[in-house]
Amino acid sequence: MFDLVADVERYPEFLPLCSALKVRSREARADGAEIIVADMTVAYKLIRETFRSKVTLEKQKLWILVEYLDGPFSHMANRWTFRPIDERGCEVEFDITYEFKSRMLGFLMGTMFDVAFRRFAAAFERRADEIYKRRTV
Repeated sequence: MFDLVADVERYPEFLPLCSALKVRSREARADGAEIIVADMTVAYKLIRETFRSKVTLEKQKLWILVEYLDGPFSHMANRWTFRPIDERGCEVEFDITYEFKSRMLGFLMGTMFDVAFRRFAAAFERRADEIYKRRTV
């Protein structure tokens, strides 16, 4: 599951509302972590917003941290934590905090973002079923 979430370039293929994702930089740290800076464009009807994030991939520690750099938020951060259950499964924890810069944008998009995050979770589950069930058959 870590690899599926870490493969940010593929998000537009399966993630609802994600219309584009561009990796601006990628850096391997000496401690084994990888840092990605990416722009993600989210589109819904007439609303289209792009935001830049720094993504820290810690495969050895089984977590991914996403820190907001630029866009429509005053702040946004999320963290994925993966806990193996057995050799075929894991528990995934996802925490997110965000606040829009503009009260009006927050009013317009706040409810949509809550719904979108639930749709994102379902999309990741479907993607995992497609990829990992195919490998075990």
